[in-house]
Parts: sequence; C-alpha cells; structure tokens
Amino acid sequence: MDIISKIAEERIREALKNGEFDHLPGLGKPLELEDLSHIPEDLRIGYLLLKNAGYVSEEVELKKDVMTIEDLLRCCDDETEKEKLRKKLNEKLLRWNSLMKKRNKTNSQALRDYQQRIDEKFR
Repeated sequence: MDIISKIAEERIREALKNGEFDHLPGLGKPLELEDLSHIPEDLRIGYLLLKNAGYVSEEVELKKDVMTIEDLLRCCDDETEKEKLRKKLNEKLLRWNSLMKKRNKTNSQALRDYQQRIDEKFR
C-alpha cells in the first residue's frame, strides 16, 4: 500500500470515528449501481460523460417525441390540432424509420465480419 492510500484510509477511519458519515443522504439504502457490462471498457468513461451531461441519441429522442405526440393525440378533442399532431407524428416516424434503416444489420461491418467467420467455419 502506498503512502497516499494509507493517508486516505486513516482519514476515512477518523471521519467514521467522528460520525461524519452518520447523516449522509441515502444512508442505509442500497446503492443504485449502473450495469455497464454491455459497453466496452474503453468506451465506458465517454458513455458516462455523455449520460451525465444529459445527451440522448437522436433515435431515443425521436422515440420519446413519438410517444409524447401519441399521448397528445389521444387527449386532443380539436380536429385541427389533431391534424397538426398527426403531421408532426408522421414527420417524426419518417425520420425515425430513416435512422433505423441506416442502422440496418447489413450496414454493420462487425456483423459482416462475424457472418464471414461463421461461413468460413461451415465450409
């Protein structure tokens, strides 16, 4: 153990003895740890930075917008307003479908490489 770790451990022990951790928010509650196992290790920090900054991918943002517009359509009584909402919904759905088409599995280099390895094994 290096000197910095020893100093940190000693300060933690002192703080525990002085009761500095007794009134922290969330005391006695389980930690809400985020499972990042599906994200490669070298991308996790970047992912957390984007997430903590409130960044959301365009696909997710569009999906949220679609759901919101659908809820508004269900509650709306005015026909002119409904027509505007339908137009907006169609625009969002077209954009979302366009993005999903770009993400098509045939566009994935990793998937093509994987398919090629599978084909080679069966030859």
